Amino acid sequence: MIDTANNATPAASIPADDPNRELALANPDDPAMRFISVAGGTYTILLTGEQTGGRYTLIDMLVPPGGGPPPHRHDFEEMFTILEGEIELTFRGKTHRASAGTTVNIPANAPHAFKNKSDRPARLLCMCSPAGQETFFMQVGVPVASRDAPPPALSKEQQAEIVKKVFALAPAFRTELLVP
Repeated sequence: MIDTANNATPAASIPADDPNRELALANPDDPAMRFISVAGGTYTILLTGEQTGGRYTLIDMLVPPGGGPPPHRHDFEEMFTILEGEIELTFRGKTHRASAGTTVNIPANAPHAFKNKSDRPARLLCMCSPAGQETFFMQVGVPVASRDAPPPALSKEQQAEIVKKVFALAPAFRTELLVP
């Protein structure tokens, strides 16, 4: 029962601590992190669903000029906080600009895309809830050496194979690509 006078919930309704869950510390420059080239950028998987009990994933995104995913939608919440630079976001057909210090929430199922249309890299923190998007990225992305590594140079054949893989795996990760 919630005490509406002070919005407090009695402690008895809070589940017991799960001693199998551990504290997670994530530094995007730690060489032990997973760095993946996705959608023209370099994504660092900071926290996985395994670390958060499936509640969310946290990804550091370094998006070079021209980088960003194509129009898509998915059945989970996605939030970005722009740490550096700016992005142009298309949400339900309307264009918005978001610069450093801005937080953007994309509601589940809403069509959206973003691009870095500036001449400088943009850096975003992306949280998806519930978790799972990190697994999709790890399956379709190309591993790179560090957070600031450039995307690898891929042949047209390699690019086509990645696009094919993205379209094949997207439905399993509750994602729909909205491209012709």
